[in-house]
Amino acid sequence: MKKLIIINGTMGVGKTLTSKLLYKSLDKSVCLDGDWCWMMNPFKVTEENKKMVEDNIIYLLNNFLKNSSFKYVIFNWVIHKEYIFDIILDKLTEDFELYKISLTCSKDELRKRILKDNRKEEVITKSIERLKNYEDMSTIKIDTTDKLPKEVVKEIIDIVN
Repeated sequence: MKKLIIINGTMGVGKTLTSKLLYKSLDKSVCLDGDWCWMMNPFKVTEENKKMVEDNIIYLLNNFLKNSSFKYVIFNWVIHKEYIFDIILDKLTEDFELYKISLTCSKDELRKRILKDNRKEEVITKSIERLKNYEDMSTIKIDTTDKLPKEVVKEIIDIVN
């Protein structure tokens, strides 16, 4: 059975790097970054755009799950509220084993990582504020504070296998 691995967490926690390394470590895998569906200029969060992004993500996930070439479908996105999982998962039509994994880290570590990416202070503040959203989610939590990305990937591989 296919395995859908959803990696979520606040901005700067390491979702994208972890997902890329995971995808390279798992044979017959594909990786989708939810942020790709938001790459628009100008960037505008409207109801119409939110619906379009959700529809596009659902479409892509369904097609990857249908495709016999893949065993693992890896999807990473901020997903800072539980209901966003429901919006997406309720519309997936294929059978799969689901692994919802939230990456977290300390506030100090998050600040360091975001500063390293040359992001603005408002991004740091927003990201740190969102850290608490992941505590109560129905996900597997992995604290990445003192771990190398390859260690996080190994932990995820151990979970899904």
